[in-house]
Amino acid sequence: MKVGLLTFLLAVGLLSGCTPTVKVQPSDKPIDINLNVKIQHDIYIKVDKELDGIFNSSSGLF
Repeated sequence: MKVGLLTFLLAVGLLSGCTPTVKVQPSDKPIDINLNVKIQHDIYIKVDKELDGIFNSSSGLF
């Protein structure tokens, strides 16, 4: 009986040292969000409008 109790206490003692721990810790560095975005929409619209003027039906190109 004493050997079984001693074995049980030893097993509980060993397994209690293996409990997982989760630490939530904020980062030391600040969060950096890079928003370098190139918008070329205006350039394409201007080129399209110029090409429409060049290739219209009264230009005689086609």
